[in-house]
Amino acid sequence: MEFIPPFPSRPKTPLPVFQLLRRGMQNFLSIWEDKAFEYQTMSMQLLARQVVICNSPDTVRHAFVTHAENYERKSPQMRNALSPLLGDGLFISDGATWKQRRQMVVPVLHTSRLGQFAPVMVQTASELGDRWAALPDGSAIDVLKAMAQLTAEIIGRTVFGQTLGSDRTQEVVEAFSEYQKYVDQRDLTSLLGLPSWIPRRHGAKIGQSAARIHAILDGIIADLRRTEDDGSVIRMLMKDGSLDATALRNEAAVIFMAGHETTANCLAWACYLLSQAPDVEARLHEELDTVLGARAPTLADVPNLVYTRAIIEETLRLYPPVPLLAREATHDDTIRSRQVKAGALVIVVPWLLHRHRLYWRKPDHFMPERFLPGSPDAPEKYTYVPFSIGPRICAGLSFGLTEAIICLATLARTAKLRLAPGAVVEPVCRLTLRPGDTLPMTVSARTARPDAQAVPPAAPAQGCPVHHG
Repeated sequence: MEFIPPFPSRPKTPLPVFQLLRRGMQNFLSIWEDKAFEYQTMSMQLLARQVVICNSPDTVRHAFVTHAENYERKSPQMRNALSPLLGDGLFISDGATWKQRRQMVVPVLHTSRLGQFAPVMVQTASELGDRWAALPDGSAIDVLKAMAQLTAEIIGRTVFGQTLGSDRTQEVVEAFSEYQKYVDQRDLTSLLGLPSWIPRRHGAKIGQSAARIHAILDGIIADLRRTEDDGSVIRMLMKDGSLDATALRNEAAVIFMAGHETTANCLAWACYLLSQAPDVEARLHEELDTVLGARAPTLADVPNLVYTRAIIEETLRLYPPVPLLAREATHDDTIRSRQVKAGALVIVVPWLLHRHRLYWRKPDHFMPERFLPGSPDAPEKYTYVPFSIGPRICAGLSFGLTEAIICLATLARTAKLRLAPGAVVEPVCRLTLRPGDTLPMTVSARTARPDAQAVPPAAPAQGCPVHHG
């Protein structure tokens, strides 16, 4: 049975500028007219800014790979939205600062360290599964909140080397949600070409939310300075000695945001999609019973969880956690005969690209099999960019993808989730793409088939176990 997950209604014609801005403030996904899912490039004048959208493999490669140096700088909107939280952190920095931070962060999140991170992922997800198992069948849970707390705790244990605890975990999850609520994606100040120091809408509330997160990170970093634990990511960054206290906190905030928020959204969406697609769920359970039986997964199992991975990849296609990748042109350029002026916004929109009618068969359908090895529907390299692409590709790609696969396998092995009666799910995007503010579901216990014979774990993977990219 085929399933078409929800998406906002698509206007038949392009929206007038001010209607586009108004709708974009509520939900960025709702501004795109139906034909936008067929266009290969688009351009418009948005107040004082030229906007060029790259919506084909060659234009994505042009902007993000071949001419990446010209489009290294994140958009003013993104910088202004995230600078109160991330400062000069890797995600929004550029130039020499970006190069220095990138060289520092990539090694500490490298694939070679997954053997250290994966057991923490399994243990933390298993603890959540045990808590669910202790609930009566049919108990109500907010899966979005549960996934946010799960991934926040995983980040706490892997990146910071300590358990956050329920109070601190809940505090940081609430603060991230609050931060997103007040971020203004329109940022008319930037679109009018005005300087970044002019106060933004909801600036005080955004600052308060950022301060809550900073206080938690500062406390964790202070604790780490008093320990001898050299295994955590932050301790490794400390040992370099080139980051002052503020810069260290900024990089901690980047890693926390990227590793917690985006993976939580992916897992929440995956849980929802499985609850609406019983054939896919049954095939997932068959794989888990065959590969794992009654035991929890290990890193060595990840290469064998090919359908589990396909579900995660298809979830990232339909609901990319960051559905807009915007850059600011440094110099004049030409993209497919379109003149791009210095200062223009050049944007790759995974929300459009991942549902493009020229590049995907049944683009709005939930079809994990398109990501199975040998599939005729496998995507072209530059039509699938959930982690961005080029020099600024996500440094934690292998970490995040492995985490999502392990967590989904661990939880789906012992629990079945169903959408709560009467619940309506609609994708909403401000900074990241979420299934609304909550995802109410019910949970029931599941056991492996009695005749299931697990495949013995393979030898530890020598490369990236997800073979992505």
